[in-house]
Amino acid sequence: MAKKGYIETARQCSALVEDARRGVFKSVYLLMGEEPYYPEMVCSAIMENALQEWERDFNETVCYGPDTDPDTVITAARRFPMMAERQLVVVKEAQAMKGVEELAVYCEKPLDSTILVLLFRGASADKRRALYKSVLKNGVVVESLPLREYEITGWINGYYASRGIEIDPDAAALLGESAGTDLGTISVETEKLLKNLPQGVKKVTAQDIEKNVGISRQFSIFELTRELSSRNAPACVRIASRLGASPRFFLPPAVSALFMHFYRILKYEALLMQDANPSQDAKASVLGVSPYFFREYEMAVRNYPLPRCISAISLLSEYDFKGKGGDAGEATPSDLLVELVVKLLNI
Repeated sequence: MAKKGYIETARQCSALVEDARRGVFKSVYLLMGEEPYYPEMVCSAIMENALQEWERDFNETVCYGPDTDPDTVITAARRFPMMAERQLVVVKEAQAMKGVEELAVYCEKPLDSTILVLLFRGASADKRRALYKSVLKNGVVVESLPLREYEITGWINGYYASRGIEIDPDAAALLGESAGTDLGTISVETEKLLKNLPQGVKKVTAQDIEKNVGISRQFSIFELTRELSSRNAPACVRIASRLGASPRFFLPPAVSALFMHFYRILKYEALLMQDANPSQDAKASVLGVSPYFFREYEMAVRNYPLPRCISAISLLSEYDFKGKGGDAGEATPSDLLVELVVKLLNI
């Protein structure tokens, strides 16, 4: 069975959430995968819509894998609902249940009047074994795989579009750089942002992200890497001076961000050695950034051919050591950043 991409998983889960809102349910759900966002989204939708509020006391059972066992879960699932059309049994952190595979006995012949939800957090059931196979045959399996780095800005763009709002490429990159591929964090931060935006705003900028979400652009490091890519010396020195003057400035994170930039340049150069005209997908896979930034890296490759790029990475290692207290002399972190940038421009 081929692995689903995140777009297919998103569509499947959106359909399951819509079904739950309409009162349409399967007898058993296996919600699993390294990325917990989609499994938890489906689980929440089922729990919110399966029962009326007055039905919950007698017809809702929620337990946790480490604190329960298969016999207890099967006994609960085989009960009949009390004064309700259905009952709901949810096992959270099911991956931690001892003997979880024994639930396959129930999943082979689940009751129509019970909704059983098995939520694996950050883990998956063994596809070779009976539990997975029985749920696949008689219910629904959701497998949520982690996104690759280069997919995250596309996911953010789609997520914001689904909320009826546009997000600038710089803002999507900022959010992605900060949250990584943690979709739950992006969702939470987006909720925070939308509550604080003025009514009627339909486009989110990087400034909105900084102001309302509390994420900093790593001391505006995007501007610095962009100017370094084009070897714009006056702009680089000006930005470095401004960044270093910030009361929040700390050299190691800035060096880390610069290292990632030059490491991407190095990987892109390796790709071009293999294929002078790589596809968009190949570029995205190697660079791990939105296509919006491809042109910047194409320029950076020209300005930092392989020997220069290797020298830059060596220089960044040296200043990482200095920024962490090694052999920096009397230089301040601000002095070190400006000095580093000047050296990068002159390699």
